[in-house]
Amino acid sequence: MASEFFVSSNVVFGRDSVKELPNMLKEYEAKNVMVVYDAGVKMAGIAEKVLAEVEKAGVKVTVFDGVIPNPTNEVVEEAAKIAHEEEIDVFVAVGGGSSIDLTKAVNILMTNPGPIGQYGGIGMVKKPVLPLIAIPTTAGTSSEITNVVALTDTEAVCKYVIIDNKIVANKVIADPEFTKTMPPSVTAATGMDAITHAVESYISNMATPLTEYHSLKGLQIFYKNLPKAVADGSDMEAREQMMLGCIIAGFGFSNANLGLVHGIAHTLSAHFHLAHGMANATVLPYVMEYNADSCPQKMIELARAIGLPVSGNADEDKLLLAKELRKLTKELGIKTLSEQGIEEKDLDMLAEDVLKEPVLNFNPKQGVTKEDVLAILHKAM
Repeated sequence: MASEFFVSSNVVFGRDSVKELPNMLKEYEAKNVMVVYDAGVKMAGIAEKVLAEVEKAGVKVTVFDGVIPNPTNEVVEEAAKIAHEEEIDVFVAVGGGSSIDLTKAVNILMTNPGPIGQYGGIGMVKKPVLPLIAIPTTAGTSSEITNVVALTDTEAVCKYVIIDNKIVANKVIADPEFTKTMPPSVTAATGMDAITHAVESYISNMATPLTEYHSLKGLQIFYKNLPKAVADGSDMEAREQMMLGCIIAGFGFSNANLGLVHGIAHTLSAHFHLAHGMANATVLPYVMEYNADSCPQKMIELARAIGLPVSGNADEDKLLLAKELRKLTKELGIKTLSEQGIEEKDLDMLAEDVLKEPVLNFNPKQGVTKEDVLAILHKAM
């Protein structure tokens, strides 16, 4: 059976790779450049370094630093209005998934009419977009190389995704030095986001041999290096490996899609503004436990890939990964749902909304019920 595998970005990887930025801008004959980032990137001194490189290209620079976690339609429209007024011709997105997703969304509105909400779904963007250079400062979302944008619709109170091959960043500058200032909690949450991407895409019903290879490799890299990077943020070997793992896992999940963990995480973020990686990490072990009987062989393959002792008893072995993930989230200080402010009274509403999530179509276990989701949420409390 034929399967498609799409990869588009041109990646420059390694320390000091940000020095390539002026050449990239010249290559695009950029005149008006918008640099997009959030307050954290500014505080860490990263924005300053990037802007210094942009200025070497002799271009007019517009800064948009109003990025918020789980970006909303309103913020996208606000940034797009400025970009139109300034006649932006190239974008530079600096930061984690929120900054890069916001920039991808703004870029859609440069060549396609608003509002942004109409592009939710797969392949809805009609016209090609402008050049976009992504400079990630976290290792987890893979937004820098994927064809996905996740946005929050504040009116419908839901997170939705735009998936379209036209919106992928043209060039990526993956400089591990820029992840060094990430605090341990953010390193842990974004790293667990990448582990979720690897695991969910491996067991997705859209997985192919090409995606499976990247998902497994991404998991192995993160499992080995994430605890090191959380324990010591200045361990540049671990930081570099995580950035590499993030790109590899991204190649896997952007082609195989994700499942129930993301369905729950999107709902938690939409209603309670939970950080995406943290929301994923909190429920990941329990969703894997729930999915285990629908794909036991794959669960065993994942356990074997990270060196867990497989006994040969399939009933026990299929749950090894879920148990290990529970141990890992504890070790990394991932908070439970109740520690993140979720109350028992919220669970019923959350479970109902999870069932509306399109990613459930790719989950290996189909026919997810409200009771199933409630059971998972109770365990994660």
